[in-house]
Amino acid sequence: MVATTGLAVAAPLSLPDASASAFSAPAPTSSPAALTVAALGSTPTLDAITTTADTAANQANAALASATAVQADIASTGLPLQVADTSIDTSALTDAVGRLASSDLLPTVLVPALSQNAETETDRVNAKVATLRASLNDAIAAKAAADAAAEAQRQAEAAAAAEAQRQAEAAEALARVNTPDGAKAYAAQLASDKYGWGSDQFSCLVSLWTKESGWNYQAYNPSGATGIPQSLPGDKMATFGADWQTNAATQIAWGLDYISRGYGTPCSAWGHSQATDWY
Repeated sequence: MVATTGLAVAAPLSLPDASASAFSAPAPTSSPAALTVAALGSTPTLDAITTTADTAANQANAALASATAVQADIASTGLPLQVADTSIDTSALTDAVGRLASSDLLPTVLVPALSQNAETETDRVNAKVATLRASLNDAIAAKAAADAAAEAQRQAEAAAAAEAQRQAEAAEALARVNTPDGAKAYAAQLASDKYGWGSDQFSCLVSLWTKESGWNYQAYNPSGATGIPQSLPGDKMATFGADWQTNAATQIAWGLDYISRGYGTPCSAWGHSQATDWY
């Protein structure tokens, strides 16, 4: 803040007309704090002059702080700006602040001109700060958008890789279960987990489906019986999956359900097959 004590109130000076008009003509300014001699009246009070000088100094210091802040932000982000020259010349504004700080050593009639000069430099610095700040904000927004797009691409690629892995694992599992040994292993696990059938029942199941199809998911009988359990017709197995023609697991799931509902256990189904040659 500008010192307000000790301001030298000048005695009426016999100034040339040109000098008097220089202090009385209002200069263009964008700041409401600019109170020239004319704005204050022909005989501005000491308090009014001091208040104007204090306000101009405060606004000038705020502009200097804003300039320092925006340049620090530009440096910390390291982002390229659309503004070619990112420097801010604050030397004139710093000088103006210094002159206002020592205005108590000057004739009072000179202080309004110092205030007006400080305001002019403040407006200039603030304009450059605003330009740089807007450009920096645009650069930050562009970087955020680019980062978001890159992250979306990364997630899409990760999802695609995960889906490819899932499909590869599914294909591997299908290839494994579509072999006789793989089909037996799957049937043993499902019979135990879902129906509670142990090794004795599984032994009967092995005998039954070895006789029916040799555990070949592609087995086909001229009668129309199809697959490992020899479903007649084969499309009955569609209730357990649309892939019933190509997936032994779907055929096994249908076949175990058929045995459970029709015979209770694989050994009962095997006994019926031995007696009648079908089940």
